[in-house]
Amino acid sequence: MSLDLPKVYPITDTHLSGLSHAQQVARLIEGGASLIQLRDKNAAPQEFYREAAAALQIARDHNARLIINDRVDVALALKADGVHLGQTDLPVEAARRLLGKGAIIGFSTHNLRQAKSATAMPVDYIAFGPVFQTSSKENPEPVAGLSALRKARAIIGSLPLVAIGGITVANALEVLQAGADALAIIADLLADPMKIEENTAKILALSASAPNVH
Repeated sequence: MSLDLPKVYPITDTHLSGLSHAQQVARLIEGGASLIQLRDKNAAPQEFYREAAAALQIARDHNARLIINDRVDVALALKADGVHLGQTDLPVEAARRLLGKGAIIGFSTHNLRQAKSATAMPVDYIAFGPVFQTSSKENPEPVAGLSALRKARAIIGSLPLVAIGGITVANALEVLQAGADALAIIADLLADPMKIEENTAKILALSASAPNVH
């Protein structure tokens, strides 16, 4: 069964927002988010485990789903809803064996060759990008652009496609029109922590007006 992705898929960032993962999750849910990814490249495993446990409790209390970036061990220990893996993380097949059939597994791709390869993996969605210039990663991959996103849409067929990288209220509709099922967003939601709820609600409302293109 194909994963039913909400059109807006926030990713947490403690450095950018100045908030804990749990605080971010609470505010994102207040704005209407129902699927959130916890991402932390700097926290020690024990610290991230504690933060993720608190965030997951909030998600559970509000019937939201929580995906853990990279850390399959943390996702497994907490019984999170799934994991998001990058090109150099634990192989998808190994993560699937550990987490089981019911877990959501997403996979990052940055070019059309990687997107094609990902279609043979046991994943629930494929992320593609960066679509635009992004400041959320220290060493981002080359910008792929909307044209490559359209081609990725054609390549991956019916698999859900998540666009990531530099996505804002200003360009969200054209990204959806290029074939994305969901928008992974960091900075445009979190840069002003006092406006996380407002920004989330705004981009959800905007995205809801976009027709499905496939």
